Amino acid sequence: MIRSRTRLTCLAVVAVAASLAVSACGAGSRTAAATAAQVDCQFTAPAQPVSVNVLAYNSSAVDPFTNTMVKSCTRDGVTVNHEPIDFAGQVQKTTATLAGATGTYDILENYGFVVPTQAAAGKLRPLDDLFAKYTAQYGLDRISPEMRKVMTYDGKLYALPMQAQMYVMAYRKDVFDQLGLKPPTTFAEMRDAATKIQAAGQIKYPIALPLLASSDIITAYDSAMGSLGANFVDPGSKTPNFDKPQAAQAFEALRSLLPFMDPQVATFDQPAVQQQIYNGGAAMAIMFSGRMNDLTQASNNRFASQMAFAAPPSVAGGDILYNTLSVDGWSIPANTKADPDMLFSIIASSVGPDSSKASVPAAFPARQGVLTESSSPYAAAALASITKAPPAEPYPWTSVISNEIRPVVADVILGKTSIPDGQAKMQQLATAVLKQYP
Repeated sequence: MIRSRTRLTCLAVVAVAASLAVSACGAGSRTAAATAAQVDCQFTAPAQPVSVNVLAYNSSAVDPFTNTMVKSCTRDGVTVNHEPIDFAGQVQKTTATLAGATGTYDILENYGFVVPTQAAAGKLRPLDDLFAKYTAQYGLDRISPEMRKVMTYDGKLYALPMQAQMYVMAYRKDVFDQLGLKPPTTFAEMRDAATKIQAAGQIKYPIALPLLASSDIITAYDSAMGSLGANFVDPGSKTPNFDKPQAAQAFEALRSLLPFMDPQVATFDQPAVQQQIYNGGAAMAIMFSGRMNDLTQASNNRFASQMAFAAPPSVAGGDILYNTLSVDGWSIPANTKADPDMLFSIIASSVGPDSSKASVPAAFPARQGVLTESSSPYAAAALASITKAPPAEPYPWTSVISNEIRPVVADVILGKTSIPDGQAKMQQLATAVLKQYP
């Protein structure tokens, strides 16, 4: 699962968008604390000093919640530690910390995409008892029920939602206005707009999508299939859908955009797509909403004042968009030795009203009512997008199948493998994975 990610440290400039002084760091953390809220973090003080290690990648959408933990919950013999890390590093460390009888981390930033796989393997602690116990104290009934559902497996909650990300289209309003264009609502309209922008002669590759072959490309394909009304797997019959017409249609749709994208698009992650917008190399981009705030900053983007936002298009018309809803939340590893009540108080305090407000406009908080159309330049687009995302696939096989078929998806989209041959190979790989889940 791909996330917007910005790597920050306090001692040097390692981020795309920010340079931070040592004084900006919170206790136990070397990440930027400017967005940290001071909140009420109540727990019973331990008899002996305790270090609580938090694993969370750095981005403008996640840092406000992590920094609130560090700032507010480091007290009474408890030190909350968070070291800067990018998304790829987080994935590696999550696998490592969950692998043994004991782990390095006590709190994990987690995603609805992988929660079912980890929960089915017994790697996470169910949170239902703690959620019920602390709902009144932390106002957890205001956490979106829909996002809580994404973080459940087999009827149990395994992560407390913190924020969501969905696809949003960013586009250059000046370019669109000059050519009399409107934000596209289908892939056909997107191709038409790109053709006119190319013909105007200013921007050679008008469309920018994160299609990094080692990661983002599988999210793109899943989003295209979802917009066409198909999951990777039919959950009732537990059979893959890669032999269905929608699987071929999704490939055709993504291939149809290639003439309007940089030839190196398979090497572009979300920061690279942002850079295309920053340097004027693209006129429209579709990325996770957590990347949009960076585009509005004049310190990042010389076209910041010309940026506009819309919900992403559908592939072929209809209400389901080329989209994916990714919910981020906090999980407690089953192998941590720390007190679960203390850990839950820490994560619950980080998703309270004050920290959720501090995360806007960079994040789409899980707490209901915090994000409004007037609270950020892209809020209206995000609110429109979230209601038209394909349904989640909360099954333990989803992430496993995604990892297995990703190289095939990349080869098909890039024209190295034919669509029928790719479908057949994906169907074979997915069928083999599903045999592990009788």
